[in-house]
Order: sequence, then C-alpha cells, then structure tokens
Amino acid sequence: MQYNILFLVILLSSPIFNFCSKTTDMKPNIYFRFSCAAIVLLFAACSQSTSFTNILLKPWEGSYQGTPAFDKMKVTDVKPAMLKAMELSLEEMEAIASNPEAPTFENTIEEMERSGAPLDRAFAYYGIFSSNMSSPEFREVQTELAPLFSEFQSKITQNEPLFQRVKTLYEASKENPLPNDQQRVVELTYQSFAMSGADLDAEKKKRYAEINKELSTLYTQFSNNVLHDEENYITYLSENQLDGLPDAFVKSAARIAESKGKTGKYAVTNTRSSMDPFLTYSTERELRKQVWTNYYSRGDNNDEYDNKDVIAQILKLRKERVALLGYNNYPEWRLQNRMAKNPENALALMEAVWPAAIARVDEEVADMKAIANSMGDTITIEPWDYRYYAEKVRKAKYDLDSDEVKQYLQMDKLTDAMHYVAGRLFGYAFSPVPEGSVPVFHEDVKVWEVTNKDTGEHIGLWYLDPYAREGKRSGAWATTYRSYSTFDGITNVLASNNSNFVKPAPGEALLISWDDATTFFHEFGHALHFFASNVKYPTLNSGVRDYTEFQSQLLERWLSTDEVIDRFLVHQKTGESIPDALVAKIKKAATFNQGFATTEYLASALMDMKLHLADPTDIDVGAFERKTLAALNMPKELPMRHRTPHFGHVFSGEGYATAYYGYMWADVLTADASEAFREAPGGFYDKEMAAKLVTYLFAPRNSIDPAKAYRMFRGRDASIDALMRARGFPIQNN
Repeated sequence: MQYNILFLVILLSSPIFNFCSKTTDMKPNIYFRFSCAAIVLLFAACSQSTSFTNILLKPWEGSYQGTPAFDKMKVTDVKPAMLKAMELSLEEMEAIASNPEAPTFENTIEEMERSGAPLDRAFAYYGIFSSNMSSPEFREVQTELAPLFSEFQSKITQNEPLFQRVKTLYEASKENPLPNDQQRVVELTYQSFAMSGADLDAEKKKRYAEINKELSTLYTQFSNNVLHDEENYITYLSENQLDGLPDAFVKSAARIAESKGKTGKYAVTNTRSSMDPFLTYSTERELRKQVWTNYYSRGDNNDEYDNKDVIAQILKLRKERVALLGYNNYPEWRLQNRMAKNPENALALMEAVWPAAIARVDEEVADMKAIANSMGDTITIEPWDYRYYAEKVRKAKYDLDSDEVKQYLQMDKLTDAMHYVAGRLFGYAFSPVPEGSVPVFHEDVKVWEVTNKDTGEHIGLWYLDPYAREGKRSGAWATTYRSYSTFDGITNVLASNNSNFVKPAPGEALLISWDDATTFFHEFGHALHFFASNVKYPTLNSGVRDYTEFQSQLLERWLSTDEVIDRFLVHQKTGESIPDALVAKIKKAATFNQGFATTEYLASALMDMKLHLADPTDIDVGAFERKTLAALNMPKELPMRHRTPHFGHVFSGEGYATAYYGYMWADVLTADASEAFREAPGGFYDKEMAAKLVTYLFAPRNSIDPAKAYRMFRGRDASIDALMRARGFPIQNN
C-alpha cells in the first residue's frame, strides 16, 4: 500500500483502507461512488537491515519484485507487527529530526520519503483483514489498535524539530523554487503537517492529539456496527416466495442459505448486491419492504449497534479539532486542498443540479403510477417499490428488460473487455499468472501480470477479488499494495480491484447488471491510474479526492463503446453477440432513471456537507436528517443512497468526509472529457486523445495541480453543461 507516514492520520483513523469505494449500483453518469483515490500520500518501501520473524513485517519475496505473503498471514500477527512497525518508524523520524546538519531536501524530505518500509508492509496485510477478511477476532485487535495508531500519528506531526526542518525548506522554496517535482513534494509535506496541527501551541497540540485518538475509536466502532447489521439481518425465503426473481439470483440465494445451515431456504443478504436485484424483481411487496428496511436501517436500530450517538460525537470532535486550527467549520479545513477549495463552491454545484434531479423523479414516479394502475396495483409508490416499478417502466417505455441484458454481461467476459480497453488506450497486456505462483488471501482471488504489450516490459500485478462473503465489507473498491516510483529504483505496481458480486452456483456464469458492469469498469479505472503512474517521489502518488474519481468515472464510458459491445457482450449460453436492436435500446435508455440515481446520490452528498456545517452541540442526528431532507423537498418515494447511520464513506474515517460531493465534481470533468473523445476522429479509441489521456490525466498523479492538468488535456476548464446533457437534464441559460 505504501502510505506516507505523514498521511496516516487519515488512513489510521479508518478501518477501510482503499483508494476508492464505489457501491455497486451507481449509474454510469453519477458515481459519486466513490472512495477511490488515495487521500493519503504514498511512499516507496526501502530495504532495511533489520531481521524480522513476524511475517507481516518481512520484506516481500519471490518474483515480480516480491509480493505479500497473503497465504501466511494470521490475525495473531497483526498487533505485534503494527506495534513494532510503528516503533521503527518513530525511530526513523526521530533520526531525521535530530540530524545536526542544516535541513536540505536530501537529508529531510528524501529521508522521509524512504522511511517506514516495515509499517508499509504491515498495512498491506492490515488492509486485507479490515476490508476483505474481517472477523470478530480481528475486530478486537482493530479496536485495540485504533487509538494507538492515532497516538503514533500525533508523535510524528507534533515532532517540533521535524516540523521546523520541513517548514524551513518550505519557506526557502517560496523564495528559491526547487525543481517542479521536488517543489510539489515539499508543499504537500508542509501542508500535511500544518493541517495536522503542527503549528499549534503545546496545549492545543495535546488536545488535538486527544481528539484524534477519540475519533479513531469512534470510526472503528461505527464501521463495526454497520458490519454487524450487514451480517445479522438476513431475510430467508421459502420456495413459494420466489416469484419474479431471476434464476441466477435464486440459485445464488439457495447456495448462500445452505452455507448458513438453511438448506431448502433462499437467503437475501443485507448488502447492496443482494438487496438491489431483490427489490427490482420480487413480486412480494411485503418482503420487499422487509429487505428494504433491513438495508436502510443499518446502524439505526436503536440497539447497542446504533450509530446515531457515535455520529454526534464524531461531528462535535471534528468541529472542535478544526477550531483549534482557526477554522469556522470542518468543510473549510477539509476542502482547502481540493479542487472545490471551499464548501460554498461544492454546494453551488450540487444545488445547481438538485432541482432538475427531483423534477425528473416526479416524472419517473408518474410513469410508475401509470404502470402500477395498468397492473391493477392501486398503491402509493413507496421506497421499496421504486426499483420494482422502475423496471416495469423501463420494459414498457424502452422494451428493455434488465434481466435480458444481464444474459450478455458475464463477469469473465467483462474482465477481458477491460483488459482490451487497457491495451488500446494504455498499451497494456494482461496475462494470468500460473496458479500458486503468487500468494493470495482467498481462493477466489485471481492475479494477472501487466506488461507493455509492445516491449514486454513488466509493469506490475493486478489482483481481483470479485465475490461477496462474510467478513468482506460491502461495495467495490480499488487499492494498491505497492505503487510506482523511480526514487530509489523503479518499483512495479501491485494493484487490486474488489467487488461484491454474489457468487454463482457451480457451473453457472456470473451475470451482472449494466450498473454493476459500469462499477466494474469504474474500479478498473482506478487500477489503470495506479499502473500509469510516472512519478519520481512516492508522495506524488497521492490524489485530490474530488479529482481522482474523474479518471475512474471516465473509464466507465468505454463499456458502451462499439468495440466492447461487439467483442465481449455475448450470450452466456449461446455465445451469440448481443443483438443490435438490444444495444439500441440500451443506448436509448441511457438517461433512464437518472432522477432516481442523481437524487439518491445528491441527497447523501448534501447531507454530508450540511451535517458538517451545522452546529453539532446537542445535535439529534435522526431529527437533523429528517429536517434537512424535508427542507430539500426530498421525494418521499426514495431514500438517500447512504443514510447517515451507515454512511461509512463519511463516518468510518475521514477520506470522504465533506467530500462525497466529489463524485459529481469529478463527473463534470468526466462528461466534458467524454465529449472530447466523442468529437475526436477516432472516437473513444482515437490515438492522439488516448496519448493525451495518459500523459496529462493518468501519469502525473499528484505531481501537478489537477486544474492545470485538465486544462492541458482539454485546452480549457470543464463546463457543467456536458454533465446536464449526459443525464438528460435541461440546461439553464445564464
């Protein structure tokens, strides 16, 4: 994973270690879906003479520059490994801070860049246990370590001699700028210290550290509460309750139920990948209500796992902490280094789109009522009805059956399609590694070697963990175990994509929805962003949260290109290509249900911002949510994508706090860049545009300002008009 120690304040406070988190049903145009792109800064591992017995600390061995020993990791190794790694890292930081020589870029910044290799390695395993292989045993360890992580981070950011060395270099660089990449590293390093309270007096530093420690515990508690509700609220169906459900879903539900000792039953798990298709196809309205309630009530069941009080505490502590730094509210502090710069700009974008979104919901609901009436269903459309009747409208309005489309969307074929796109745009080739040659943490994980298809040059490894299972957090995300840099020799990239598809029955193809396929491409976009990195210093592998989702959202658009459709969308049984008529229906329906998709996302993004702008004193989180939605005129027929009590992007850590808007910010760029490709002579595979894509948008990572990078690609700033066109919303004349 290779995290710069300075930025572990974000990482260590969160049980979720990922560069992107994207729920599985986001529309191609909207994924706000996230959390991919690291908010934390990355750094290269260095060789150390220390001999380790703990497998989590040992240098990685084997081919491909060494790979994590995932097959040998044990929960019992986690705590001692983390404690030892933090001890060693603090020793490294202290050695840099106490250097009697005057600070230079070489003896301060470069030494910080190469520090922390054991901790780096340990976190690669910790992230797997946290996100992919959690267990009650690990969660106990996680809870114990959370405050220790916070203390560790404070010891670095509050190391006065270390900060003064960085500050000296920063101030000198303003008078005598360094080479561009070094200047960027110095600025980012100084900023990380300043935003973490390094300039505070002793008393305020102490309180700052105390707050971080309290928050780290609350973040872990929040995440584990949600995971508890996901694991323990399962709806079991009888055979007479399966009407309307696709065969593939039924077979998977039977397999899951059997694995839980419920042979003869069918399990609807409390995850989006299970909930969404059930609500779309089941004719059992009361069961739809039950499944919907289970899912949207996660963290809100007024029991020991309820998160409302946890959230209230988090909001208070965040406000208090930024006040120590002189900020009026948390968003001011958080957004200062984002493209939006301040909460006002973020709110302006969201509020510009919101009226069109809810107006479209009114139109969609009217269509649903007409369909329901024609079916003899004299009902009021409720949230658990929206997906069901929307699917009926889709079929009636566009003659488009989502299940029919799924027959042509096989995960294996889509994997090949993503590799094809990577070859056309980036010149990459993906080859499966021999089974057993690279350690994996679960039998479902597959690994490919990534090379330059023209030269054969090795680039890295791509890991894929596609299936849902107990102990694996919901959604989809991307991460790295090692990132590219040339600082101490060229390092290859170890990147991972993670999904939560319901594993098919033996011998059955995994069929996924168009939305899930879009998410699959989205997360692969993050992986390509990792592989394409061309930076010297590990810190420059970091990302700006409202920009790094842009690259992944942009890659979504290649799913619907003719080359992908013609080559890889084939029927799971016959092998025949998807009919042109069905493709035409898909494209015609591209803006279908955008009212729902945009509104549910924006409601969560607006709630995130408004919660953090509000006075947290004696805040009633449930009442605030209800009052805010009412003020927004939130349509009663659908919920927020993420209700506050399970809004993990925002309350299981800080990566997306007041940053959930970033998916829409990035989608403005995405829509605009897509039009550039669409207008190019070679369309989405235009060689000149592809070269600019790699050179300006993917390879630089955080080595240049994102706004400048986009202007270098497009020749101008992006306009919101392209986004409105993409979603089929009216464009307001100024």
